[in-house]
Amino acid sequence: MALYAIADLHLSLGTDKPMDIFKGWENYVERLEENWMKKVLPEDTVVIPGDISWGMTMEQAKADFAFIHGLSGKKIILKGNHDYWFSTKNKTEQFWAQNGFDSLYMLFNNTFVYEDYCLCGTRGWMNEKGEQADKKVLLREAGRLRLSLQEGEKTGKEPIVFLHYPPVYASDECYEILAVLKEFGVKRCYYGHIHGYAQGYAINGERNGIDFRLISGDYIQFDPVKIL
Repeated sequence: MALYAIADLHLSLGTDKPMDIFKGWENYVERLEENWMKKVLPEDTVVIPGDISWGMTMEQAKADFAFIHGLSGKKIILKGNHDYWFSTKNKTEQFWAQNGFDSLYMLFNNTFVYEDYCLCGTRGWMNEKGEQADKKVLLREAGRLRLSLQEGEKTGKEPIVFLHYPPVYASDECYEILAVLKEFGVKRCYYGHIHGYAQGYAINGERNGIDFRLISGDYIQFDPVKIL
């Protein structure tokens, strides 16, 4: 078995929101499927940290869920800032069950065990330049991350964290999220959200004793990154 990760699929198979108008996104669905099926085996696990579908509702996102379900492996999904289809974990899991999407799992205030590790995470938060900090949202996301890591702690296994938003970017740091990572001794953190020229300022490497890695789909050429 192997563990992979890739964020920001930005699928729109059930809506009219093409991404291939952007540089680097040409034929991205075909490239994603080809790369995925070449390396991911049925017994493998892939974590997808957010921005899964442009669908505004579950029904609009159904074709995207079906596409992901048709790919090899178990898929663990987090919500991103553009996942407007998401309302609650229960409703999402019920919809997936009703449609036979039994390879999809939701990471939300919980954890998943993978061999000697527990997989934890949440959407996270990042204030854009010039915007006033939204402390309410930030503290809520820090709390959700703590809940996930607390569940992971019960397993006695080493945590690996997945976030949609980067907790570090250029010289900026999200102290509330970083404090939780430090509290639970997290050593590895994978994140998405960053696209285009902004990827040049992304942190790929160690900061504050944690190894951070950007795994946005376009950054990794729509080729899932092997973690374990």
